[in-house]
Amino acid sequence: MDPLLGGQGTSASESNPRWAFFTNHFLVLACIAAAQDLRVRDIASLVGITERATQAILSDLATEGYVERIRTGRRNRYTIRRSASFRHPLVKATKVGEALDLFLANGRRAAAG
Repeated sequence: MDPLLGGQGTSASESNPRWAFFTNHFLVLACIAAAQDLRVRDIASLVGITERATQAILSDLATEGYVERIRTGRRNRYTIRRSASFRHPLVKATKVGEALDLFLANGRRAAAG
């Protein structure tokens, strides 16, 4: 029994939050940053979206210049264009690579330690 939950267990709202700080586009970028060889189905599973939605996001990211799609045999491999800037005026001065380094650094330290 979890005292913070009042003995109720995990509620539906906790397992499926109404909103999140990071968009699915950013989460797909984070997956690619962590492992470039992930398949679309792996990325979809990690982000919690469908393969079709993942393919649409990858297409968006490639079209807008955030990732480069490299064909290797029958598979696509994606690399992040780390020098690309975010589009929103509030964060336009921030490079994608800088943000990924910041947000993924904690996970990398935890895996190393």
